[in-house]
Amino acid sequence: MNILIDINHPAHVHLLRNAYKILTGKGHQVIVAVKEIPSAMKLLDLYGIPYINIGKKDDALAKKGVDQLAFDGRLLKLVHQYHIDLGLGSSINIAHVSKLCKMKSIVMDDDDDVVEPLFVKFGHPFADAILTPSSITRQSKKAVYIESYHELAYLHPNRFAPDPSVLHDAGVEEGETYFILRFNAFKAHHDVGAEGLSIESKRHLVELLQARGKVFITTERDIDDEFKPYQLTVSPEKAHSLMYYATMFVGDSQTMTSEAAVLGTPSVKCNSFAGRLSVPNELEHKYGLCYSFLPEQQEAFFAKIDELLAMPDLKGEWQRRRKSMLEEKMDYTGFLVWFIENYPESKRTVMGHPDFQLVFR
Repeated sequence: MNILIDINHPAHVHLLRNAYKILTGKGHQVIVAVKEIPSAMKLLDLYGIPYINIGKKDDALAKKGVDQLAFDGRLLKLVHQYHIDLGLGSSINIAHVSKLCKMKSIVMDDDDDVVEPLFVKFGHPFADAILTPSSITRQSKKAVYIESYHELAYLHPNRFAPDPSVLHDAGVEEGETYFILRFNAFKAHHDVGAEGLSIESKRHLVELLQARGKVFITTERDIDDEFKPYQLTVSPEKAHSLMYYATMFVGDSQTMTSEAAVLGTPSVKCNSFAGRLSVPNELEHKYGLCYSFLPEQQEAFFAKIDELLAMPDLKGEWQRRRKSMLEEKMDYTGFLVWFIENYPESKRTVMGHPDFQLVFR
């Protein structure tokens, strides 16, 4: 089978890198297209995945529509050049292109419809199948509800084992208290009007946590000068191992909050998406693995951090909660490879017998 993967975000590299390795190892031709996102391209290089750069995304909302049409054209050219049978990704362009040729499309979407209205309106109608976490209520005949999260494509125990050498790389001892902080850029189309931590809150957060352990900060864009002494310098492919061993993750990032949660690291988030997203809500309210607060809930946000740090055996308790979650969720990558290789019969199987997918736990 000839497969086209479209990468729109660094997280999509992690989402699909294991499936890429398995599919190519089984003899499938897999072509990877990526928008010109330096962090995504760096990850692809680190994982030894060849790719085709299809151009830069513009931050300006008014320009994004024109960009999408250009990306459609470049992907369509790749479809014809490599005789693509199936397109894959969290990508509006994959969905579009599938309606311009004979290629089938599988869209992987883990956001609620109200949060990504443009993707839902201009992408979903063109997709052949939409893989959707079961926690999301989606009114679509194309939705295939799965018992997993995107993060479990690369952080499920079947796919991930923490590398303790990262502690030496970061300059911390085994068992030493340290915190990972993430400050987001909020540049995506669905981030318009979104807010995260203010500069004052960031300062207070660093002051609060550095009194209890080491602080490492990671950010999407250039970091503020005052925070550069805390900037994380560990190689990107080791970041999840560092997160696994961390005492706590705190920040305003959606993806990294969920990553920390499924790794069993306590995570506390503050941004204007708090309470609006089904996947983090399930991780918080069903499994107790993370907490989210709105920007105006600063007092409660900092109080929760203090409360967690006062808990005895904090990490042990979170690993127990993680185990409960994993007992009900499956290895996304194992399922995805099966779904691709058996498509479209696989879609009918899962929609007719949802419990079948749990063989991939």
